[in-house]
Amino acid sequence: MDRIGERIKRIREHKALQLNDLAKRVGISPSALSQIEKAKTYPSIVTLKQIAENLQTTVGELIGENESLFNNPVFRKEENLFIELNDSGTEVFIVSQHDLSKQMETFMLKFHLNSDSLNLFTHHNGQIFGYLLEGELQFEIDNKSYVVLPGDTIYFNSKRNFRIQNIYSGESKLLCTSIASK
Repeated sequence: MDRIGERIKRIREHKALQLNDLAKRVGISPSALSQIEKAKTYPSIVTLKQIAENLQTTVGELIGENESLFNNPVFRKEENLFIELNDSGTEVFIVSQHDLSKQMETFMLKFHLNSDSLNLFTHHNGQIFGYLLEGELQFEIDNKSYVVLPGDTIYFNSKRNFRIQNIYSGESKLLCTSIASK
């Protein structure tokens, strides 16, 4: 994770783009981008996507998932990469590696007591698949509620309005795959 900043800086400098210019394009302060490049803070998924787009690369390239893919296609659980923590306490981890032509992102979401999915997903053309490993989650999709238990799966269009809420008395873990349509 510490190398994300190094990769951002390397690509930015290779493109002869000033730190201030990239920060402005991404919508963050130059100081925030500097902190990211120095690995003193980590960007949110949304910010990381904006950085990747403005550097004309992929989030996967910035997090280094392709560096070990060709050497070893197995992704060990200790390699799970923390990406984001929202205000309600839900953590997001990347749990797979893909090549440059990847068509899906695979995440592990850890929902702590009373946490939800607010600000973790962006609406895009595509689908989301979830498999609940443990706990109990309530999905609200277009104002209709669905309770998902361990072993249950859920699959829906990511363009729909949705929210996920932990309704379990402890931690809930959701394995989630997001596939963007072209």
